[in-house]
Amino acid sequence: MVSSSVEETVELGRRIASSLESGAVVAMRGGLGSGKTHLAKGIASGLGVKEPVTSPTYTIISEYEIDKSPDCGSFYHIDAYRLESCEDFISIGGMEVINSGGISVIEWSERIKKSLPQDAITVTITITGTDSRLIKIDGLKI
Repeated sequence: MVSSSVEETVELGRRIASSLESGAVVAMRGGLGSGKTHLAKGIASGLGVKEPVTSPTYTIISEYEIDKSPDCGSFYHIDAYRLESCEDFISIGGMEVINSGGISVIEWSERIKKSLPQDAITVTITITGTDSRLIKIDGLKI
């Protein structure tokens, strides 16, 4: 699908959220400025997260309460950009987080590819213009 604006990317995130189940892992790929964080904000909004969602570049893992569906546990926003390897992800408790039953969205997921579950939903975002993005979703029908 094609997004022509930040607002469309956020709205797509809301649509993705409506199809996610407890334990889902969304593995996002895309270059700097491609819109990964905007998509994560839309997913969080669609799940009922009330807090402002920001990029967890320095904290690596941010946890938010899901208001809409308590059985989903928490929303985890993970940024693997600063991780050097899967071992780094494991050492910070990343495997426990993605196996906790919450919903995890991982930016720069290609950096920890071997740690991702086989059933992870993969979202690839390609910049096609100043405001336009090509967004490919594998493993989820929306």
